[in-house]
Amino acid sequence: MEEVEEEVRKIVEQAKELHDSATSFVSSSSHEELSLRNRSSSVDASITRLHSSLLSDKHLDPKLFDKLEEDLQRARCMLADGDTSSFLPSKPQGRFVRMFLGPVNVRASRKDIQLKVKEEYNSYRDRTALLFLVFPAILLTLRSYAWGGCLPAFPVQLYEAWLLFLYAGLAMRENILRANGSDIRSWWLYHHYCAMAMALVSLTWEIKGQPNCVQKQKGVRLFLQWAMMQGVAMLLQNRYQRQRLYTRIALGKAKRMDVVWGETAGVDGQLWLLCPLLFTLQGFEAYVGLQLLRTALTGVVAEWQVLICGILLVVMAVGNFINTVETLMVKSRFKAKMKRSKSRAELD
Repeated sequence: MEEVEEEVRKIVEQAKELHDSATSFVSSSSHEELSLRNRSSSVDASITRLHSSLLSDKHLDPKLFDKLEEDLQRARCMLADGDTSSFLPSKPQGRFVRMFLGPVNVRASRKDIQLKVKEEYNSYRDRTALLFLVFPAILLTLRSYAWGGCLPAFPVQLYEAWLLFLYAGLAMRENILRANGSDIRSWWLYHHYCAMAMALVSLTWEIKGQPNCVQKQKGVRLFLQWAMMQGVAMLLQNRYQRQRLYTRIALGKAKRMDVVWGETAGVDGQLWLLCPLLFTLQGFEAYVGLQLLRTALTGVVAEWQVLICGILLVVMAVGNFINTVETLMVKSRFKAKMKRSKSRAELD
């Protein structure tokens, strides 16, 4: 018994020593962390101040301006891409995340964890893009060859439930990515919220059958055709634009936590392929929305769900179009700036 008692006493002493060592380590780490946070915030604020000074100085040599602006961008990427990013002030978490998770800090403390979150987001987009194309294609094929031209209610509602899950998952992941330093535009979050609302409303929409189901289901059929086009666009974006993003990251012109936006522009060859597809997709989305509004207002399918879905589709189409144009304008200004820099270099 004395040996057991002595062993217990030693264990208690070791536990106390370990507790004191851990407390001392956490205290010293907290002081070092606070120092690093202050220094990181100071450097980040200095970069922002210097960038504002460059923009306000109208007498600065354009060549020197381009060089200094590129250096500041590299410095900002170094802060945002390294372990220093965990010490920068975090962006406020959106209401969407707080609504589902509560006041939980979703910002990762280590860069490798943040990058794993981004990799999982990209993997999620890859999986869902394929389903976005295949799911409506199967429904339309079965409608033509197995269901006599009429879509049954259950498969369509199953697809709408999947859309609700898809956009909720995208919104949650993108909110977490923004909290970890990604550059996702606010519009894409609002777009996903609108899409979630549309999917939720459409779940309560009674799918009309015979008689005259072809006319009554015209809006549903057009929406499924639009969804197939959206799937093709998502596959192209995931494949081509992500490669361009990796190149920009390697050149120090983008952060490792940045992701491909809904309408991000790639290289010239991709522009010729993607832009017509994106504008066609947005125009068709607006057309589907207007057709739903017409169906509801003329009394063909006089249900409030049809009216709400039509309004949401038009809003999303207009928002997507505006963001695409803004992205192309930014790219156009950037290309003009690069041409000016190249011309000055040739003259020198």
